[in-house]
Amino acid sequence: MKTVPLTAYPRSLSRRAGARKLRSQGRVPAVIYGRRAKPQNVEVNSKDLQNLIHHAASENLLVDLAIEKDARPKRLALLQELQHHPLTGKLVHLDLHEVSEDEKVTVMVPVESVGEAAGVKTSGGVLEHVLFKIKVRALPKDLPEIIEVDVSHLEIGQSIHLGDIKPPPGVEILGDKKVSVLSVAAPITEAQEQAALEAAAAVPGEVEMIKEKKEEGEAGAALPAKGAEKAPAGEKGAAAEKAPPTAAPEKKPAAEKKK
Repeated sequence: MKTVPLTAYPRSLSRRAGARKLRSQGRVPAVIYGRRAKPQNVEVNSKDLQNLIHHAASENLLVDLAIEKDARPKRLALLQELQHHPLTGKLVHLDLHEVSEDEKVTVMVPVESVGEAAGVKTSGGVLEHVLFKIKVRALPKDLPEIIEVDVSHLEIGQSIHLGDIKPPPGVEILGDKKVSVLSVAAPITEAQEQAALEAAAAVPGEVEMIKEKKEEGEAGAALPAKGAEKAPAGEKGAAAEKAPPTAAPEKKPAAEKKK
């Protein structure tokens, strides 16, 4: 990976209010950290940083960092993490990882497919991008900005796994070699798509119907008992008239009592 120059300045303003003021002045708050020194707050020019990213293949950049008026004015660093505003997309914060030229580092590198898969071209399959980034380890000078994978030979049902990718010289790909990175799936027919939509639409309706029936049953069982407790006097009288008269207990003869 080629290095690109970037100038940073010591940052005096901190916390949220200070960060907002920096951004209003066209600066991006940043932190540089590494094994050899404590984390240091710096700031960089927003336009300079955006120009670097715009002309790069990815946000993985190796920079010759020049910190103005610093005891260590020159450092080699990786753009470790760029935070963007969720609505505007503007850069709001930057992490810089100081590295050594002779020390291997581990980063996440984007994966891009090259060519058109045979299963897509001839059979109408769908190319599925399972992993968009993979973890690699290498010396800073050997780090790739992206890793390109040729998919032109893939037929329907075939995949390219992590172990199938040939890394650039001096680069080690980390992770489970059996994990799928790119694959070609069979096309979905209109009937299958319609059936999936109908199944998705039917499930909530069935659950709601069952719930309603259960509620109706519970309510129906509870209402008569509640109504019986608070029934009007007229209704009680009507119920008494409908009920059969209670027979008086039969008295036994006196002779039977002596026995």
